[in-house]
Amino acid sequence: MRVLAALLLLLLRAAGPGRAAAGPGRDALREELLLSPLHNGDVAATFQFRTRWDADLARGAVSHYRLFPKALGQLVAALGVRELHLTLTQGFWRTKAWGQPPLQAPAGAELWVWFQPTVTDVDKAWKELSNILSGIFCASLNFIDATNTVTPTASFKPLGLANGTDHDLLRYAVLPREVVCTENLTPWKKLLPCGSKAGLAVLLKAERLFHSSYHSQAVHIRPICRDASCLAVSWELRQTLTVVFDTFSSGQGKKDWSLFKMFSRTLTDACPLASQSKVYIDISPKNKEKELLEVTPPPTSVYEATVQGDKRTYAVYDLLSPSLFNTSRSLNVQFKWKRPEDSSEMPIPVLHAQRYVSGYGLQTGEISTLIYNTHPYRAFPVILLETVPWYLRLYVHTLTIITKGKENKPSYIHYQPAQDRRRPHLLEMLIQLPANSVTKISIQFERALLKWTEYPPDPNHGFYVSSSVLSALVPSITAMKDVDVEESPLFTSLFPSADGSSYFVRLYTEPLLVNLPTPDFSMPYNVICLTCTVVAVCYGSFYNLLTRTFHVEEPSRGGLAKRLANIIRKFRGVPPL
Repeated sequence: MRVLAALLLLLLRAAGPGRAAAGPGRDALREELLLSPLHNGDVAATFQFRTRWDADLARGAVSHYRLFPKALGQLVAALGVRELHLTLTQGFWRTKAWGQPPLQAPAGAELWVWFQPTVTDVDKAWKELSNILSGIFCASLNFIDATNTVTPTASFKPLGLANGTDHDLLRYAVLPREVVCTENLTPWKKLLPCGSKAGLAVLLKAERLFHSSYHSQAVHIRPICRDASCLAVSWELRQTLTVVFDTFSSGQGKKDWSLFKMFSRTLTDACPLASQSKVYIDISPKNKEKELLEVTPPPTSVYEATVQGDKRTYAVYDLLSPSLFNTSRSLNVQFKWKRPEDSSEMPIPVLHAQRYVSGYGLQTGEISTLIYNTHPYRAFPVILLETVPWYLRLYVHTLTIITKGKENKPSYIHYQPAQDRRRPHLLEMLIQLPANSVTKISIQFERALLKWTEYPPDPNHGFYVSSSVLSALVPSITAMKDVDVEESPLFTSLFPSADGSSYFVRLYTEPLLVNLPTPDFSMPYNVICLTCTVVAVCYGSFYNLLTRTFHVEEPSRGGLAKRLANIIRKFRGVPPL
């Protein structure tokens, strides 16, 4: 008995308290907040919460969940999901004014999923997945159907481990009219291990987050390598939230800001379940010669990295550091400008685009996309994805690509025509962008006439066309070094670059609002009122004439009492009645 007790005690010590509590697979949580002053004076705040779980969800053999949300884990296992990416966005990221975003998303709701090769009916799994996610996040994802779902062939590659690239296992859909509100933020916060009670999530106050110029929340699930040898697979859940605050107008004309001014709250501690909790503030000098920015209190460390081709400097506040809360019980980072910034030196992103619809009348029109490559001497290719609803009938023979006054033939083109009330148009092209150039892509379309039951409640508002998607490897100005994904910040590791001379960028253009021929929906009401009036007046009068009878009434001679009265009056010599 003593030997057995000693062996049991030895096994418990070897397992350790953390490993015993974590169950069959280890899991870890990292939380991070990136604060970036933008060129026009606004401030972008990017939250990232990364949960990594060393378990095999694909086989569905997991029964105990600790940090990883059980609702999403069972969803991945039951429907054979290999990767899932969902974004809910309110507003539009203005790339030309704000620069390249850490994680950009189109306006509305975007969902793209890679399924496992073992899934036999992908369309059925896709429909069931969108309905379940609609219930989890209180969104209108149940409106995703065959009329707004496409299967891209080149634009969306797996971000995690991928054994193959069979694009029949990929589904992509966008709902540009989806409105994001508090009811979508609340279930998103409930997926966090600490909820909104501790750590960086205490700053997620809905009243302040939605009082902003841009709001985007996302959920990314993908398989990753467990270690450098990549012999085992781990699952990563990354919840991101990006907000842009207009501090200049809300701060009485001042660009200075603080955590309390933006979120109406301060940080008091880290999430107890987090292994890493940090706040990064971009203090990169806008002018190479003189520092313009100042942060207080002093950061715990300074981190330098090459992000999106540019060398950046970040002030780091480690919430797990004991010295951070020695002088104060809360952390309220303040950001001040030493002197006014020169707005004339606003840098222009290397790659940005814009999109618009032109034409007159309600029969034909033209969709134009302008892609800018501002690099002075480097040309690079870009993949353009266009998804157009079926009720805009594209004339593919009118597709033109003009660069510097000359025709620019695409290296690769994939077009899937639409079918009325079944599927949308899908157009993918690989276009070479010359250095310091503007490429214009235009295509004409004809508006279809819908059935009266297919119009939305406000048809005169217009119909939304989802954003175009640009995917490119942009040349880097500064050479990037290979870094450890586990040691580097989260905002640098979602799109890792295999080549240090370039970095991956995915941009979205503006959604379009197109008017369609709309019937006068008040006409049935007017017709009913007019018809009822005519029937009531004409038919009623005619019916009365046909059914009414007329009688001539003769004056009556009176009764017995009248006769007796006349006889008496006759004897008295009085005129009769």
